[in-house]
Amino acid sequence: MTRNPRRIRTAVIGTGFMGRVHLEALRRTPNVDVVAIAGTSLDKAKALGAGYDIHNASSDWRELMTDPGIDAVHITTPNDSHFPIAKAAFEAAKHVLCEKPLALSVAEARILTQLQAATNLRGALCHNLRYYPMVQQMRAMREAGELGDILVVQGTYSQDWMLYESDWNWRVDPALSGPSRVMADIGSHFFDMAEHVTGLKVRSLCSDWQIFHPTRKRPKTGGETFSGKLAAASESTDAKIETEDFGATLFRLGTRARGAMTASQVSVGRKNGLVMEIYGTKAAVTWRQENPEELWIGHRDAPSQILLKDPALMHETARGWADLPGGHAEGYHDTFKQLFRRFYASIADPDAPADYPQMADGLRQMNILAAELESSRHHAWADVAE
Repeated sequence: MTRNPRRIRTAVIGTGFMGRVHLEALRRTPNVDVVAIAGTSLDKAKALGAGYDIHNASSDWRELMTDPGIDAVHITTPNDSHFPIAKAAFEAAKHVLCEKPLALSVAEARILTQLQAATNLRGALCHNLRYYPMVQQMRAMREAGELGDILVVQGTYSQDWMLYESDWNWRVDPALSGPSRVMADIGSHFFDMAEHVTGLKVRSLCSDWQIFHPTRKRPKTGGETFSGKLAAASESTDAKIETEDFGATLFRLGTRARGAMTASQVSVGRKNGLVMEIYGTKAAVTWRQENPEELWIGHRDAPSQILLKDPALMHETARGWADLPGGHAEGYHDTFKQLFRRFYASIADPDAPADYPQMADGLRQMNILAAELESSRHHAWADVAE
């Protein structure tokens, strides 16, 4: 069979929660074929691939790197494998779309950033939450000067799926997740969005982290992400916990603005409570991920407003992130579709802009995380490296 040169062939590495999310979004991405899946076992890879009519399955991601017919890879594995897989993919002349965090350390993230630049390949980091339509509306309003000068940025990212001592996931193990859990996993989304929307950079910060469960019950089997109360009881062992359940960070944004945020995986009742509040000298905006179709717009001398997502009422630069008319909800899965669409458009057209987070953005978040780690350990302010 002759290959259609206009279609891009990609592979997904990882068969867990994020691997399934990526596969769903890739089905909605034009001119892209998923031709292979790699997992920790051949049975897992085959089982996932069968539902998507993908017959090339592997238990070793390295096999995919030797296949010249694969143009790009999606890395949806635990954090410890992001760096070696991405590095191997770039060296094999494949484009890379990687889940966050980019790596386990600043040094690793810097290597990947340099490697992407040296190979002139496309590399994206999956900070997909930027791409809710109303988040892009906030950014467009700031760019149009409607918010004025930014004074205050604050908010939270609150979840409850690690509330109980018996809650377990691979992210609890620092050998797999790295030295941070909550701030690396969800706090990074807050800071990426804050910088993306405001156009300002976090210069320094003061962070305080807390472990509420010094030990957790590690199941001998199972432990699926977000299984929560649906997880079946199983035999477990006590495991010492070294990564945070909660973090709070004060930060200096740009030369004038100030901010405060919290990130938590033990906030009872909150499932995915990302809240972003931005206060300027002219107006303010607040967006909540658990109610993503609404944007609150605040005024000092006029009534505050609720703007419902409607492309006809949005800024022109934000309109392209909303595919459906007003009253037709767009949510979490759509953010991946929007990012993937632009990633693959940039592969198809070498002259197209990279309108998505790149390896350098992953390095940026690793620098913020490193400053938070330093600050929390020493109970002091820390500067964020450029």
